Amino acid sequence: MIQDEYFSVHAGLTINVEPLDDSAACPDDEAFRLEIPPLFRVASECSELEESTERLLSNFGSDDSKALIGYLGAQNTKINLLLSYVLSQQDDPTVRFTTRTFGASRLSFISSTPLATGRTVRMKLFLNDPPAAIYCYGEVIDCQPYNNQSGDDSDNSGDNNSYEIHLRYTQLLESDRDLLIRAALHVQQKLLRERAQQRSDR
Repeated sequence: MIQDEYFSVHAGLTINVEPLDDSAACPDDEAFRLEIPPLFRVASECSELEESTERLLSNFGSDDSKALIGYLGAQNTKINLLLSYVLSQQDDPTVRFTTRTFGASRLSFISSTPLATGRTVRMKLFLNDPPAAIYCYGEVIDCQPYNNQSGDDSDNSGDNNSYEIHLRYTQLLESDRDLLIRAALHVQQKLLRERAQQRSDR
């Protein structure tokens, strides 16, 4: 396998994976940008604005600003809840999978149907933190038989004849790559906190 350009984490994201016809090719940059559904653009822009707002608020430290920070935080929570609900409507259960691993350059998931190496797929990725949805294209870089002997919840194939499929992104907005980096960091930090808590409880 090609070495990962970015670190990946073991976590379950809801994804939609739609294999294209063998003759179909990944769109070029201009066609891809025009193809992205408006809602996915809005989601990406909202997440960027949220990150900018968090950086701005971190500069406030006086008691006088606490009320403002609390108010803006509450409004941000409301927007995130609404955004998460709207984005969930874009999830197609007929092509829904859950990632085993994901990062800013690739992901993997389990499927009852194999995909040939080099196959182009259209994807939607639904992030929880930050709440966002990503529209992109990918290419199958590996597909191997998978035996779920560990009881991994991300094995949602419902079939003993399962395959672990690895994809790399072939069309992905840089702003969305940044979102994936933030999401992977959030998962990593959460795991580190849980491990630290487990050590302190011993």
